[in-house]
Amino acid sequence: MDIMRELYSVILDRKEHPVEGSYTNYLFDKGTDKISKKLGEEAVEVVIAASQRDRKATIQEIADLEYHLLVLMADRGITLDDIEAELRSRRG
Repeated sequence: MDIMRELYSVILDRKEHPVEGSYTNYLFDKGTDKISKKLGEEAVEVVIAASQRDRKATIQEIADLEYHLLVLMADRGITLDDIEAELRSRRG
């Protein structure tokens, strides 16, 4: 999905060139623990929305989850290509 690459690119740019008031930079400033906690919170929110069979809320929460996952990846130096390679290695 091109949007994932575009978003990841923006996140990497924010990491290299912080923008005042940026939520992404707030997360980077707080560090891996904060990013991980937000990722966990978003995962729970996906589960809740899906359990309630709320399609719109589930889509919104998945988008939040994917954003926070990309921030964590950028924080830890993991690329989309790394993930793609791992997933391809599991194809059987």
